[in-house]
Amino acid sequence: MASNPWYIDQLHITLRLILAVLLGGLIGFERERSSHAAGLRTHILVCLGSTLIMLLSMYGFTEFSKLANVQRDPARLAAQVISGIGFLGAGTILYTGKSITGLTTAASLWVVAAIGLATGAGFYYASILTCVLSLLSLWVLNVVEQKYFNGKKLRILRIQADESPGLLTRISSTLTGKGSDIRKLTVEETERESHEMIISISLRMSRGTQISSVVEELQQMSGVHSVSCE
Repeated sequence: MASNPWYIDQLHITLRLILAVLLGGLIGFERERSSHAAGLRTHILVCLGSTLIMLLSMYGFTEFSKLANVQRDPARLAAQVISGIGFLGAGTILYTGKSITGLTTAASLWVVAAIGLATGAGFYYASILTCVLSLLSLWVLNVVEQKYFNGKKLRILRIQADESPGLLTRISSTLTGKGSDIRKLTVEETERESHEMIISISLRMSRGTQISSVVEELQQMSGVHSVSCE
């Protein structure tokens, strides 16, 4: 039986399923630690399920392979997993109207599914190396992103203020003086008071600028009632 490519013993089935739990759990732990929508259990289940489907695709139809004129395609079920995991990843992506979050978690689910398929197929080195590289991407690159790119993210300022001459100029001067790059500025009147307006500003702040100090300085301007930042 050992020479039969369509046969696998229970020991190796157990080994591959346990390895899937460990590899999926490592990536899931990183997502859980960062309080993302799909965490430890979700990643473990995706990786474990993908491994089982790969095992089923390769070894679950052994009896049928003995029949005449029967052709087997072990990659068929695997292809369905790769396309089917999209619905689960889509559930972790949130669109707030101003920004999109959850793309990294969706990608990690897709990678975990691939790791599960590789583990189920017996590609131990590839699955372990992919898990290590994924963790390096999630941990190391997250530190780099926080250090060098966090200040460059697009932010939305919403300012409620009285209509007064020169207010927009003062707000713009304050923001540009702190190194902020204003991308878009819109003004609309409030429904309750015609003499009040809401100013929406999309901007990229320079690295090292404290958003709290910017909000506080804007709040102290004459005629400004409230300032919020997203």
